[in-house]
Amino acid sequence: MSVNNPRVVINSPSNPFTPSGHIEVAIVGAGASGLSCALHLHDRAIECAVFERDDTPSGSTSLSSGFIPAPCTRLQTRLNINDSVELFVLDIRNKSKGKGNQILERAYASAIGPALDALEMSHGFDWEILDQFLYPGHSVHRMHALPARTGQALMARLMSRAESLGIPVLTKSLVNEIWIQDDKIIGIGIQRANAGREHYSCDSLVLCCNGYAGNSDLVRQYIPEMKDAIFSGHTGNDGSAILWGEELGAELADLGAYQGHGSWAIPHGILMTWALMMHGGLQVNSLGKRFHNETTGYSEAAVEVLKQPGGVAWCVFDEKTYQLACMFPDFQTAIQIGAIKRFTDTASLSDFIDCSQESIEETLGQIQTDLSFNSGLDTHTGRVFTKPILAPYYAVKVTGALFHTQGGLSIDDKARVLRKNGVAFANLFAAGGAARGVSGNAVWGYLSGNGLLSAFAGAYIAACSINEVRR
Repeated sequence: MSVNNPRVVINSPSNPFTPSGHIEVAIVGAGASGLSCALHLHDRAIECAVFERDDTPSGSTSLSSGFIPAPCTRLQTRLNINDSVELFVLDIRNKSKGKGNQILERAYASAIGPALDALEMSHGFDWEILDQFLYPGHSVHRMHALPARTGQALMARLMSRAESLGIPVLTKSLVNEIWIQDDKIIGIGIQRANAGREHYSCDSLVLCCNGYAGNSDLVRQYIPEMKDAIFSGHTGNDGSAILWGEELGAELADLGAYQGHGSWAIPHGILMTWALMMHGGLQVNSLGKRFHNETTGYSEAAVEVLKQPGGVAWCVFDEKTYQLACMFPDFQTAIQIGAIKRFTDTASLSDFIDCSQESIEETLGQIQTDLSFNSGLDTHTGRVFTKPILAPYYAVKVTGALFHTQGGLSIDDKARVLRKNGVAFANLFAAGGAARGVSGNAVWGYLSGNGLLSAFAGAYIAACSINEVRR
């Protein structure tokens, strides 16, 4: 499929729009947002079609762990987990230091529970809650996942369900034109893999086409601190929604927000679960020294790691943490490909890091001191340790990576795209990476799971809004 060159086309007598067919709702992008939106539309007997540029739908979700934060779900109730929309909003707001959009915070926090419940009740999604530890910034256990606990499994389930319901998911179909007339979206233009071009009219258009993290020019413009970082997201993050929005005169918001990750294993190119850090592990640089509070969040950790000599660090953890992490399929893969190394003593560990044995012993010894005399508090970083790190040791070399962006088209609480004057387009919606998220305007505002929160909650809100207009 060719590289996208998105443009807005105005219908006019000299350049008339001549569709070959009509679709009630056209959805751009067959990631988690696009596919879940299609399922919710199907529940409301609304015809839709999903257009995907790739041969096989995957999106950013397939590269994630597939964990979705949600309060007040049926599953939480069954497990007697005391949660609320208000508490979730407070956690989101605390992480972003109050810099996020408060309207979307409440809209997403209110919609995500019903969205996951609908997928459970109407489509058989057998959610589980990760209750072994709390992800950074969350007050209670609210991370939902399928039993396989991978983003690939989540995408496979969404795609399988769409296929079983006969929802058209048209792959190798690059949407690169939005047609407009009198400030209303009237259709789309599609480039097929065989070089053929097709046009479809539509009553509503939902943009679920990812963010801009794969567009190096936009990354340099909006998040220059990540311009040299490894991009470990999906190539579909080409900024199409941003470029369309600029042409349409839409408001863009929070373009400085993104999800990074501070534990991208090198040279293996695989993500290390941050459960390692939350369950007692730490990060050291090439000098064998810690350099940040690892429990603050994995997104901002990417920037901290990239600041270290050579832009690298080592995740160090013990046997107990190793055994806990083995529950994650991604970690098992890391073991199989040799990314995780085991050491019986500090001498061999320091050789792997290429630092002095004295340095790594001082780092590990400081934790013991803090536990003995300061209730585990490291006064330099603010981290509180609950246990020492004892031999045997495990370590993996990592760098900071860019996953996806959290800024995009500004939307209201109906997921309608807003113009610069604050007025919403009547029939243009955005969800997931195409839309503004709830992480504020910086890397440190990303609360664990915010990406899939925007994808699933935004998709549900868009489907409900389209249903309201239809009625």
